[in-house]
Formats: sequence, C-alpha cells, structure tokens
Amino acid sequence: MDSSSSVAGLASVDPQLQHFIEVETQKQRFQQLVHQMTELCWEKCMDKPGPKLDSRAETCFVNCVERFIDTSQFILNRLEQTQKSRPAFSESLSE
Repeated sequence: MDSSSSVAGLASVDPQLQHFIEVETQKQRFQQLVHQMTELCWEKCMDKPGPKLDSRAETCFVNCVERFIDTSQFILNRLEQTQKSRPAFSESLSE
C-alpha cells in the first residue's frame, strides 16, 4: 500500500476512530518527551546513584526539567508561528 492510498483511506475513517488515534498519538509524543527528558537529566545530574538524592542533584534535576520544558515550549511556539506564516501544504497544491 503506497502513502497516497493510505492518506485517501484516512479520509473515510470514522471520526471517533480518528479522534482516538490523534489522542493516542499525542500520548505517545508526550511519553517520548518524558523519556528524553528523563534520560537527558539523569545523564547530566546523576553522578553516583544512591538511596537518596543529595541537594546538588535535586537542584540539578529541577533546573534540567524546567529548562527542558522551556525549550520544548519555545520550539512548539516557533513551529506554530512558522505554520501560521506559511500557507497550508494542501492549499499550495490547489493553487
């Protein structure tokens, strides 16, 4: 099955199923972001694992998570601005 037939097939999908797929895709993206953030911050902040976090590691984790969220939000905002400033792909094809 090529991509054009799969795109055409999506147009005929039940709206409830389409919504479910969108929600699940968003959940998957969120889980990927959490995984990336956890891996990045663990590598940056954890020198030697122990039974408790010391204050330096705890502060590092807090700062790392906050910067990760700030950066992700900045990128999302920038992508939204870029999309709004360009005509949609389907609109440019119909012209």
